[in-house]
Amino acid sequence: MTDFDEVYARGAPPWDTGRPQEQVVSLFDEGEFNGRLLDVGCGTGENALYLSQKGYDVTGVDGSAVALERARAKAERRGLPVSFVQGDALRLPELSLGIFDTVLDCGLFHVFTNAERLRYLRALETVLLPGGRVHVLCFSDIERDWGGPRRVSSAELRALFRVGWTLVRLERAMFQTNLSREGSHAWIVSAEYEGRAAPGVN
Repeated sequence: MTDFDEVYARGAPPWDTGRPQEQVVSLFDEGEFNGRLLDVGCGTGENALYLSQKGYDVTGVDGSAVALERARAKAERRGLPVSFVQGDALRLPELSLGIFDTVLDCGLFHVFTNAERLRYLRALETVLLPGGRVHVLCFSDIERDWGGPRRVSSAELRALFRVGWTLVRLERAMFQTNLSREGSHAWIVSAEYEGRAAPGVN
């Protein structure tokens, strides 16, 4: 397991570009954010702060205390009321965050193993309203192998969101990093949570 506090302590990691991901800006322009927002794996907060500036009620969650310290400092400087919470994304119910209309994940999903991805999805289902959406930006398997996070195939994504979710979008995208001007090949995934059936309902 990567020690992200150590990674952040060394300076700005490759994914910490100091601005919101272009895909997040595009999602906003398309009206894809609704209601109360959760940014999972928020890092130093650029996406969360961007959406807060647009008027949304945003909570950011990350496991790194170092990243969140920087995020809170940015929020204070910019006068933005984002709530930043330290915690494990695989154990969201334990964080008492409440329920959200939209969840954003930029760069967290692809750090999980197959088993962890299933746990992660179950965790998201506990904090997302039925009919709410999750937007995931993750590294694509067409990205060259220079190291970094595990690549994800479209088949894996379709299989993961097959039960209990409606896959709304699965498109090629770019993930901006500090490593190159072009960024890295990625997928943008949007899925709508159908909600769990009540006990005894077929």
